[in-house]
Order: sequence, then C-alpha cells, then structure tokens
Amino acid sequence: MVTTKPTIKLSGLAHRLVRDGLLSDEQAQLAFDAALKKRVPFVTYLVENDILDSLAIAHAASQEFGVPLFDLDVLDMGFLPTKLVDEKLVRTHHALPLFKRGKRLFLGVSDPTNLHGLDEIKFHTGLATEAVVVEEKKLTLYIEQAMQASDTSMSDLLDTDLDNLDITIDDGEERQDDGDLDIDEAPVVRFVNKVLLDAINSSASDIHFEPYEKNFRVRFRQDGL
Repeated sequence: MVTTKPTIKLSGLAHRLVRDGLLSDEQAQLAFDAALKKRVPFVTYLVENDILDSLAIAHAASQEFGVPLFDLDVLDMGFLPTKLVDEKLVRTHHALPLFKRGKRLFLGVSDPTNLHGLDEIKFHTGLATEAVVVEEKKLTLYIEQAMQASDTSMSDLLDTDLDNLDITIDDGEERQDDGDLDIDEAPVVRFVNKVLLDAINSSASDIHFEPYEKNFRVRFRQDGL
C-alpha cells in the first residue's frame, strides 16, 4: 500500500497567493514545505528561488492582512532607528525598524504573519510594534545596508581623533607653559563618544558625571528618572 505524505493546509499569505492566481496549489505547497525544511521564511524562499516577484507578494500580503504597503526606496537611511533593535533580532526576524512614533515602533516586514518576531522585538524594546509590509528583495538589501551603516557610524565615532576639537582646560590658574601637559587624547575622546552612544541608545535625557576620590560614575537619566 502506497502512503502519501500529508500536506499542510495552506492558509494566510500562501492561500491568498493561490486565490489570486499567482501560484498553483501544488507550487504553493511545494514552496511551503521547502521553506519549512530549509528553515527560511516562506516569502524569502519564493523570492530567492525566483518563484514569484517580491512586489506581487507584497501587494497580496498588504491586501490579505490589511497592513499598509511601504516603499523602502523613499527612506532616508540616516534616520532609521536601527539602534532600538539588536542586530541579531533584525536579522533573525527579517524586520527593519522604520520609524518610532511615541511608544510605537513600526517595522518593515515582508510577512506580517511573523507575530513571534514582532512580540520578541516588543519584549526587548519595551515598545508596541506594528508591521508595515515591504518588498522582500528590498528588505534584504536595506537590512544589510542599515546594519553596515550602523557598524560604520559606531566605528567612526569611537575612532574620532581630537585634532578637530578645541579643548580648553580652565582651573582658575594662569599657565605660562602647557608644554608639560600630557593628555592621552584618543582614549579620552573614545570614552566620551562611547558614553554619548550609550546615552543615545538608552534614550537618555540627561548624562550625569559624578567624580569620586578613587572612581568615576556616569549616570543616565530617562524621562526625569
């Protein structure tokens, strides 16, 4: 007796693609099974294997789930709030932070059914997450660009030299000769820049430097706390 492997009933986006005539039942089932086997998102598998155009998928997803469709090409990469979400989460859940409005974080996704990803990002950021549908092909490209830009800006900031900064030390005493003043400038500026980066990433409103006899404390204040 020949047994056949039971198929998983298609639902959600896969069902919508079949209903719209973009995929046959067989194509959708094979792609769905292959995506599960490879442990990649269904949409990613369709696009990477040239089974379906990413824009067509995005339109179908937007209509099926009532989620707005957004064109990533209009973005200014410099304003993406990528620091709000850990890079590992961005890559794992294929979700790009687009903008923050109050306590809500809008994420560009190609498959809005990835509720686990949205919930995990919500847990780690403390922000309510809302999905915005974007094209899979563009999403992959923009995630790479955003992560590279983030790494580059941090590296540049921590490697900044003091050559272009005007530093004045005023302790109330006149100095005839400051030639003996030995300041290890690069570590100082890297430390300050690191503090600023941490403050920005923590959404701090104030930075407090507290010197003690043998140590130094830096405190961040958030919303007056």
